Amino acid sequence: MKNIINSKLPNVGTNIFSSMSKLASENKAINLSQGYPDFEVDPFLIKLVNKYMNKGINQYAPMQGAVRLREAISEKIESNYHQYYDINEEITVTAGATQAIFTTIAAFIHPKDEVIIFSPAFDCYQPAVELNGGVPVFIELEPSEFKIDWKKVEKKISSKTRMIIINNPHNPLGTIFTEHDMKCLENISQKYNTLILSDEVYEHLVYDNNEHISICKYPKLFNNAIATFSFGKTFHITGWKLGYVLAPKHLMIEIRKVHQFNVFSCNHPIQLAIADYLQTPDHYLSLNSFYQEKRDLFLEIVSASRFKSIPCKGTYFQLLNYSNISVISDTEMAKKLTISNGIASIPISVFSFYGKDEQNLRFCFAKKVETLKRAGDILIKI
Repeated sequence: MKNIINSKLPNVGTNIFSSMSKLASENKAINLSQGYPDFEVDPFLIKLVNKYMNKGINQYAPMQGAVRLREAISEKIESNYHQYYDINEEITVTAGATQAIFTTIAAFIHPKDEVIIFSPAFDCYQPAVELNGGVPVFIELEPSEFKIDWKKVEKKISSKTRMIIINNPHNPLGTIFTEHDMKCLENISQKYNTLILSDEVYEHLVYDNNEHISICKYPKLFNNAIATFSFGKTFHITGWKLGYVLAPKHLMIEIRKVHQFNVFSCNHPIQLAIADYLQTPDHYLSLNSFYQEKRDLFLEIVSASRFKSIPCKGTYFQLLNYSNISVISDTEMAKKLTISNGIASIPISVFSFYGKDEQNLRFCFAKKVETLKRAGDILIKI
């Protein structure tokens, strides 16, 4: 019998987050692998959602997103990054940033178009490009500090290059873009007329008095830039799956053509609740210090261990290097720590197109203080 299945993603299986969380659950391990908090959502935000549900706001929202939420987003972006986005034509609310990213790629990438991706990379970029017939072109970040060699980027540009994807702050590495990076990106985008897709879901998790350098701040990039954001990461509500995408009108027209058919609209009462919640900027502006305290506590504890670390500059992920402890691969080390020691992490090599293994594990510190202390007690005994 003829096989009617011809997989579009023949090399893709269960992702590492699901695998490690399952392993953690089976072994009753502390789960610092997947990026979700173990502390409660602000009760006030839940109260706001309940208010709108009880008021009968339970039907479809406008395809573009609730007007009040788009107004709040526009005000927030203009206040933080000094760039105005029109609520009717340049802002679309999405079912999380992953949907925004997939929809954007689907809107612009044609068969054989090339998309530059910096490796290690978050795992949703490559499949989205390939599902739409595009060709991922990987550029490995420089070792140790994971910097971008912009000369290499320019050498990789071809007549088929349609898009460059950046992730700032970077998951899984915890690095952030500098002014120099943005100027280099600006020059390349203008010179070669490439689209830039900027994944900025951790925009409010930047530490040590550093500033988040959003693509929205650069007028010369505006016409070619699409930026995606996540309320899930910002407000500890990853299960609510709500985010948004910003783009100039001529790009947003194409994004919405796809959005209306793969999602149409997102959770209506949650949109209105977040619109209200955004009226108090401290709800997101205080997050840098909130998470830096957790990062610093985690690093202070593990400083007594044999793991080596460089403090992350953004996100809520910290890399720990175990080269002083073992020579086994990072995937084996992650499994061993989960099964034998009761603590789950993510091996960094799975994010690398080249499978590059520098013996680094990613740990999520978006956890209660007691969880971080329990995790630290385990790590210092390894």
